[in-house]
Amino acid sequence: MMREELVFGPIHSRRLGSSLGINLLPTKGKLCNFDCIYCECGWNKDGRTDEKLPTADDLRAALESMLVKCSESGTPIDSITFSGDGEPTLNPDFARIIDVTLELRDRFYPNAKVSVLSNATRIGREDVFSALRKVDNPILKIDAPADDLAALVNQPQGSYHVEDVVRNLQRFEGDFVLQTMFLKSGSFDTSSPDVLEGWMDIVRKVHPREVMIYTLDRETPAKDLVKFSVDEMRELVKPLIEEGFSIQIRG
Repeated sequence: MMREELVFGPIHSRRLGSSLGINLLPTKGKLCNFDCIYCECGWNKDGRTDEKLPTADDLRAALESMLVKCSESGTPIDSITFSGDGEPTLNPDFARIIDVTLELRDRFYPNAKVSVLSNATRIGREDVFSALRKVDNPILKIDAPADDLAALVNQPQGSYHVEDVVRNLQRFEGDFVLQTMFLKSGSFDTSSPDVLEGWMDIVRKVHPREVMIYTLDRETPAKDLVKFSVDEMRELVKPLIEEGFSIQIRG
């Protein structure tokens, strides 16, 4: 189970290269409005020992210190990545934090990208949407094309409708990365024809500049999950590849 500090790494990311991580959530707990059955951070109920959220001032101090250290040691940074123990846009200072991060990135590592891994549940908020429009890589999740499957895979904590997320994603006008987890269990299969076709229709509708599909890589809280191979996933998304979509596949 991961419990990340405010700024951590850099670590090697299979998607983003040398990635300096930012965790806007509790350092000893977890805060998320999803409770995904595959989450490497574990179940929400097991991460409630800490509820303290960092502020923009906290982030400025920690990130500047780390960037100075990395710069002086010649450590490469390809991406400054918001991930951590839950959903980063839940932090009430998220918009200000993005501005601070961009300022420090420009000063210390101007060639690094700023990336945000988000479940896209809060992109209907104007402050969150505007902040995500400023970063290089808004990486936004849809794992299921319908609410009933999302309820099984993501277990949203509160109201969640795929149609709402799709409508909000269209506001990005294709300037974002769509991220989707492929997996199956005894009760569902994200590669089944109806699910796959529904998901591909969403991809066509929101037309992201890139699609990241991936599968299980670490231990998961639910124990009956099955991963896909890279070859299997490539075959599943072949229609989109043939239509010209840029698709990154990670096993």
